[in-house]
This record gives sequence, structure tokens and C-alpha cells, in this order.
Amino acid sequence: MVRVACIGECMIELSERADGSLSRSYGGDTLNTALYMARLGVAVDYVTALGDDGWSDEMATAWASEGIGTGQVVRMAGRLPGLYVIQTDAKGERRFQYWRDRAAARDLFDQPGTQALIDALSRDYGLLYLSGITLSLYGEAGRERLFEALDRARANGARLAFDTNFRVRGWPDRELAKRAYRQIIDRSDIVLASVEDLDLLFGDDGEQALLDGGEPDELVLKLTRPACRVMVGGADTEVGATPVPNVVDTTAAGDSFAAAYLAARLTGADPEKAARSGHRLAGAVVQHRGAIIPRSAMPDGVFGA
Repeated sequence: MVRVACIGECMIELSERADGSLSRSYGGDTLNTALYMARLGVAVDYVTALGDDGWSDEMATAWASEGIGTGQVVRMAGRLPGLYVIQTDAKGERRFQYWRDRAAARDLFDQPGTQALIDALSRDYGLLYLSGITLSLYGEAGRERLFEALDRARANGARLAFDTNFRVRGWPDRELAKRAYRQIIDRSDIVLASVEDLDLLFGDDGEQALLDGGEPDELVLKLTRPACRVMVGGADTEVGATPVPNVVDTTAAGDSFAAAYLAARLTGADPEKAARSGHRLAGAVVQHRGAIIPRSAMPDGVFGA
């Protein structure tokens, strides 16, 4: 079985209720994807750094209980996880506020065990998954060490999947972000993008800006309507999603889509069928609050026809 490494950051999540009170959980885009992949039967490890505090202990224990491998989770003395607050409007759209400048995950590729981590990433996994938010965590030196690990892994036969997930606030300079994105897209076998992300990053017609730089082998482009385009081997297929009548919270919609899409591809599904799997899981996730839905709410038949 192919083992997957999801690289990124998980933070303490505070969700604001209508009365102003807060409920605490945890989340992060690549962690959300790892968790949903694990629930779909994929062998997956989460690759990040945490502190030595009680919240970090709680997170690592919760991930393990979901079947996520934690052998590549670095623990840093005296450090803490990042934190974010979610505010959700009446239509289910969300706004985030972050406190993460000193989060342990930012130094994952700049710590004494970094070389051992690079060796493991280049040796032990058949698929590596990361996002634009992952890229924004590290400084230029950290990104270069990340790219070293990715290049070595691909040379050893691993594949690389990248989700564009772009957040303006994560980058000090948009041109720096564009360069980093081009570096990772050029390395990627599978790119999961959205029109919204590409336009935010590249400006008007961000989709064309992406394609002008060279089309990935496998590109899934999520549209502004309930559909995506799947572009593989010269074919360009639009795959629609069944509209969801009761959208409560769109947090982790893209993360869960990525999880189901990649899980389906790992089981041999063709890209169009994998996209339908992504739509099914995302459609269930947006009907619940928070990034992680209860296990009991996981839909049946995610890999259906």
C-alpha cells in the first residue's frame, strides 16, 4: 500500500458561536486532508512540529486515534502550536484571524533533526502532499530544504500533490509567493487548484497564468460554481457537484475534496470518478460546523459510481 506524507501545520481552532462564546478544536488544511484520508482507509502520516505543551499532546493523541501516523511529528521544547479563530456568516462563509508567528511548525525545516526528516521523506513515502499554506510557513532557507526533500523523494519514485490554497496574509510579498508557487507546481504530479486561489495570487485570469507556466500532468481546477475541471492527458472534463441545500460552514471543503480525490486515485479510480468522490465528501463536510465532522457524519459511498 502506498504511504502518504501530508506536510504542514495544525493549529488550535476556536469557533465563534452566535452568542460570542467560543468552542475549541484543532485544524489546519493539510491536517484536515490527512484526517479524512485516514478515515477513507489511506495509510497517512502527518509531518509537522508541535510544542511540549498540553494542547500539543492532545493534538498528537487525537491524530493517532484517527489512524494518522505521528512518527514524523517533531516536538520542540518551550514552543506552542499556532491558534486561529473562525467567524462564520449566515451563508456559511468564514473569516479567519491567526496568531501563529512563533508556532513550532514554522521551524520544521530548521531544527537539529531536519536532515533525518528529509531522509525519511525521500525514502518512506509514495505520495507527498502539501499546500500553499505549507509553503508560506517556512522562510526561503526552509523552503529550499523542503524542495530538497521533495526532489529526492520524486527521484526515488514518489509522486507529489499540491493544493494551491493561497492566503494573502501568509506572505510578506506577492512576488515571493508567485516564485514559490511556480517552484512547487513545476515539481508537482497532481495540482489541486481553485479559480479563487489563482486569481488572488496571479490577478485577473489566474487560471491562464498557471497554464502559461506549463500545465501539470494532472490538474483539478475547482470553479466558482459547484463544479471542477479535470485536465489529464489532453482531456478537459467538467465534473459537476450536487448542490448542497444546507451549507452551514465551508471550512475544510477544499481539504476534504483533496482527501477523497487523492484517496480515490490511490485506489485506481480515474480522475473524473475521483472528482465525484471529492464532491461527495466535501458536500457532507459543509453541512457541519468546524473543519472535522463527526465520524458518524461521514457519508456512505464516497467512492461510489
